[in-house]
Amino acid sequence: MKNMKKSIKKQMVAVFLGLIVFILGLIFTVNNNFLEHYYRSRKTIEMQEIYRIIDQSLKNGTLNDENVQASVWRKIQRNNIFLLVMNEQNEVVLYTEQEQYGSMYVQLMGYIFGKNTGNPLVTTERYNIYEADRPDNSGGYLEMYGILSDDYLFLMQTPLASIQDSARIANRFMVYVGCTALILGALFVWFFSKRITDPILELAELSQRMANLDFDARYTSGGGDEIGILGENFNSMSKKLEETISELKTANNKLQKDIEQKEKIENMRNEFLGNVSHELKTPIALIQGYAEGLKEGVIDDPESREFYCDVIMDEADKMNQMVKNLLVLNQLEFGADELDVQRFDVVRLIRGVLASCEILIQQAGASVDFIADEEVCVWADEFKTEQVIRNYLTNAIHHVDFEKRIEIRVIHKGDTVRITVFNSGKPIPDEDIGKLWDKFYKVDKAHTREYGGNGIGLSIVKAIMESLHQDYGVNNFDNGVEFWFELDAKCLK
Repeated sequence: MKNMKKSIKKQMVAVFLGLIVFILGLIFTVNNNFLEHYYRSRKTIEMQEIYRIIDQSLKNGTLNDENVQASVWRKIQRNNIFLLVMNEQNEVVLYTEQEQYGSMYVQLMGYIFGKNTGNPLVTTERYNIYEADRPDNSGGYLEMYGILSDDYLFLMQTPLASIQDSARIANRFMVYVGCTALILGALFVWFFSKRITDPILELAELSQRMANLDFDARYTSGGGDEIGILGENFNSMSKKLEETISELKTANNKLQKDIEQKEKIENMRNEFLGNVSHELKTPIALIQGYAEGLKEGVIDDPESREFYCDVIMDEADKMNQMVKNLLVLNQLEFGADELDVQRFDVVRLIRGVLASCEILIQQAGASVDFIADEEVCVWADEFKTEQVIRNYLTNAIHHVDFEKRIEIRVIHKGDTVRITVFNSGKPIPDEDIGKLWDKFYKVDKAHTREYGGNGIGLSIVKAIMESLHQDYGVNNFDNGVEFWFELDAKCLK
């Protein structure tokens, strides 16, 4: 804004001041060259008008009428004219001022006897109008001499000095008025141009901010003129652009999310197919191998045949369990499995899970410590909460080591209940902690294969907890690992 080479404000000031100077110069020129001529013309016309009034009154015999004389005197005084009227007996019947009487009488006699001469301006059969010098050298004057009705003689005079003085005074006055007009005009034009250019500059700044996608800017100068209407349109345009861009961003974000979701689904599909193929390859190979052995009669004794059948059934059971887990995980991840949130006793639920896993605990040679109050009620989906607890517990049973100790705690803190499942044994390597919740991820693949794990259990825990919008996690200790999750103890409104 500050680098503008041609400011509208400066241009307006220059144009208006130039116009004022031109008008004043024109008036001064006209006044100086034509005002005096105009005054002479007006004086001549006024003299002729006075002549007609007096001449008509003589014809009508009303010269001595007070109204006629009052009309004559008003015109004479207003136009600074001196008058002398003489009848045919050379008697003065009408004159204006006593001090002008003698000089005008002498001047009239001079015209009668042909002694006075001058520059004639108007010549008629009844009168002449001259521009002449005064005998006493007091300056020029206009003089009208002639005959009225009834052979009356008259003389009218008006000094030219007053005309010249008026022109000079008028010119001097115009100089003062011009200077004052220039100063006041400059101030007025500056103020007026500022009233116009300030809103325009605000609109320019507003358009610049809008170009930089700053739509918080608003036109604030107001006004009901064209600039005010333009400002309101700018505000409307800014609001519409903001809404449109916001809608475009929303649509773009949605599109981006859709693309990311599509890519994620595609990656998950590829990953799923790869992982499922990998997980199913070993049990299928085992089933196929042992089945072919049975068919071809590789073994004859009943004990070996029973072993082959047990292997086939065990691998088939693992495959069946993996397929079930995958179906559950698929429903959880894609929101196809609806939540059934209700209030239940989580302590009772854990005791039930412990009872059902008693055989596994005994086979692992582990001891379980369950530390909880008699009753702790939570709000959640009871079936899915049981799946989380069962996955944590079976995971602890399969990885328990050292002193073979499993510890389950129910910790009630305000509106939240935290359930922890600890098993003694080796800590999880730091580089594996972030991948525990990924599908088919196994920290110790050989050990996982040994107990029939497929790396889906913790993925199911993650999907369930995220569907419940609750926190979960894992903590490493020197002597073991603790998995935990939280539930609401207070009903959510």
